[in-house]
Amino acid sequence: MIQDGAKTSTGKKSTVQILITQPKPESEKSPYFELERKYAIQLTFHPFIKLEPIAGREFRKQKIDISAYTAIIFTSRNAIDHFFRMCEEMKIAINQDNKYFCIAETVALYLQKFILYRKRKVFYGSEGNNKSLFDVINKHKDNEKFLYVCSENQQDNEIVNWLKNNNCTYQLAFMYRTVSNDVKVVMDKKAFDIICFFTPSGVRSLFENYPSFNQNGALIGAFGNNTVKAGEEAGLSVNIKAPAPQAPSMISALDQYLSALKKKK
Repeated sequence: MIQDGAKTSTGKKSTVQILITQPKPESEKSPYFELERKYAIQLTFHPFIKLEPIAGREFRKQKIDISAYTAIIFTSRNAIDHFFRMCEEMKIAINQDNKYFCIAETVALYLQKFILYRKRKVFYGSEGNNKSLFDVINKHKDNEKFLYVCSENQQDNEIVNWLKNNNCTYQLAFMYRTVSNDVKVVMDKKAFDIICFFTPSGVRSLFENYPSFNQNGALIGAFGNNTVKAGEEAGLSVNIKAPAPQAPSMISALDQYLSALKKKK
């Protein structure tokens, strides 16, 4: 755990160091930076995974006729990028009547980069989680053929199981894969009080870089049930979990933890 009032060799209180295993936000208005100012902490951003595109010639081995599907499921902007990349590479004309089901509004709005955005064919979960996505899909599932665009090694099993258990006509389309990134460039430079993970692949990357990693008092944050499970199965003690009833995002979970820590001082 983080020691209250921990001091450096100079006698000054040390700044809480938090590693966010994602790219640094482009906007200075990001809530992460608000959190940094609010608690005088120091955030370091470094993605623990990177994406590699699956080429069209390799995708063909999956024997998927993209044009045969009437509804596309996206859980990230990366999935959107690779879907339209694949369609362009394989010279597939996208049906203008396609429906798009997205995990959150931010993902849905990203579609404007590729299509004429119409609410009658773009749907998203109101709460930005799987449950709200399922609620939306459930209203249309009887008349659609779903294509779930995902990573070759990181598809969400909860989504797959829901589609199967609710008798949806669906197919997984692997258009990219996740590989571990070099994390030693940041972790060898400083000790972090909190490390926040967002995918099981991020946890795997940690141990591929440091096979004998020891938590050594650092707190672990994890977003999503699959990420929490991956962390615990790897032997980590997961201290900060999101989403939760009062913490729908990792930012709000960190806010709650730092607020409680501040009150102890």
